[in-house]
Amino acid sequence: MDASGAAVGERLAGLGFLVERAVVADEQAAIEAALRDASRRHPLIVTTGGTGLTPRDVTPQATLAVIDYEVPGMAEAMRAEGRRHTPMADLSRAVVGVCGRTLIVNLPGSPKGAIESLDAIVAVLNHALETLAGPFDHGSAAPAAPDAASDLADPRVIAFPDEHE
Repeated sequence: MDASGAAVGERLAGLGFLVERAVVADEQAAIEAALRDASRRHPLIVTTGGTGLTPRDVTPQATLAVIDYEVPGMAEAMRAEGRRHTPMADLSRAVVGVCGRTLIVNLPGSPKGAIESLDAIVAVLNHALETLAGPFDHGSAAPAAPDAASDLADPRVIAFPDEHE
């Protein structure tokens, strides 16, 4: 049962996002392929799980392999919020980064930790997505996405929950 993916999906839906979910095996190559595929179709990808210290926790490695650059302030904000609740948040290896024009966010596997981490970045999430959509000067409206007329008006999220908890 994927409690964290369900909780994150519910929270994102409550924020106005249309949520598409998929379960991906906790193997780096499978996660990389899923991230690359989803980044062609979605402006935001949220993963749950696989950010800890065990050998099966490979989501950050997969994310780093596909992103063009990191957004470290968002990952730092998530860890800082988690630290307010538990010192174990310092063990999170969650990554936030950009693949093309898609923001990829790794959340912890525990439902409580995932929601706390997501809530830590909600205040900047829409601005990040608008910025990535372009154009890249703040004086113009964003262009229509190639395959969808209004990705930002109807943002889409795909969550890749980890299979183990």
